[in-house]
Amino acid sequence: MPGPLPEGEAVPRDGALPPGTRLGGRGFGVYVHVPFCASRCGYCDFNTYTATELGGGASRDEYADTVLAELALAGRIVAPPRVDTVFVGGGTPTLLDPDDLARILDAVDRTWGLAADAEVTTEANPESVTPASLQRLRKAGFTRVSLGMQSVAPGVLQVLERRHTAGRAPAAAIDAREAGFDHVNLDLIYGTPGETADDFAASLAAAVGAGVDHVSAYSLIVEDGTRLAARMRRGDLPYPDDDVAADRYLAAEAALGAAGLTWYEVSNWAAGPAARCRHNLLYWTGGDWWGLGPGAHSHVGGVRWWNVKHPSAYASRLAAGESPGHAREVLSADERHMEDVMLRLRLASGLPLAALDEAGREAAARAAASRLLEIRAGHAVLTLRGRLLADAVVRDLLT
Repeated sequence: MPGPLPEGEAVPRDGALPPGTRLGGRGFGVYVHVPFCASRCGYCDFNTYTATELGGGASRDEYADTVLAELALAGRIVAPPRVDTVFVGGGTPTLLDPDDLARILDAVDRTWGLAADAEVTTEANPESVTPASLQRLRKAGFTRVSLGMQSVAPGVLQVLERRHTAGRAPAAAIDAREAGFDHVNLDLIYGTPGETADDFAASLAAAVGAGVDHVSAYSLIVEDGTRLAARMRRGDLPYPDDDVAADRYLAAEAALGAAGLTWYEVSNWAAGPAARCRHNLLYWTGGDWWGLGPGAHSHVGGVRWWNVKHPSAYASRLAAGESPGHAREVLSADERHMEDVMLRLRLASGLPLAALDEAGREAAARAAASRLLEIRAGHAVLTLRGRLLADAVVRDLLT
């Protein structure tokens, strides 16, 4: 079971990986967590901090140097054949100066070597980028940008406590395309209390109109401890409705499909194979990655570990020459199988039936008879109806 680690045991060392591990055999990625936000959105429970929440020992201006210190440690631990993807998330990574993000990317290249066709993504809030900053990021080597749009309905943005105006996200996406980014994503959230069908249709139309080649659309999840959850407990807002969420998903499939974007993961649509987020595919298909930053998770050869969460603790450990790792676990064969089924079934490429035991294959046959799955070339693939009930289908296959 996972738990706190003795000093020096936070990350794999020589001999700590399972025998026969082929590092990077399914791809190797780097995730960089930037924990800073200008303000906290009411629905967010990510490991992020505003200026007033940071406390001592953590500085946005010094953050890049702190990440580089962890990267130097990582470079002594693992030696992948190459880095296929880099994903800078948060938080709001674009609150850092583009030069700082460029320094981190350059250090990743010098430490492990970026593949010639590496996908390099940064997340961004629409209000945190300008045409000039996007041009600087593109020049630094970033190939993809993912913008948090959520909605174009002012009332929805207000409930979610988003800072940007209704039209800012599509405009930022156009700015990114003009800056030369190969791929641009917009994130949508549906099912927010008060959102109408017309509101969501307008958001979909705005995303398509911005000319992006990737859209992610997620049903609102109410996380414990958030301001949004507190408002719902008080009765100020209704809880999300599952039937409404299903209607919104069907609307997304119809609108995005008509625009030439096809699903490749239950919540993600792309204009073609080149537009799919390769970094996320690495997660979903069991690849290896090192996570840099406070609270970041890593996975190498079946060993998973994660860093201390608070930026001050993270910075203090690295300043003292210590690992920022907090805990780790080694996945059992059953746990790896469960995750593989859960994640691969969400992909349009489907789950190989050979990955299931006899009971699982029988469950797949029942799901196919109920039109929740299609069996294609030895793979179980979710139908549109099956996508609406994906969690239930997974449970049946694993029972």
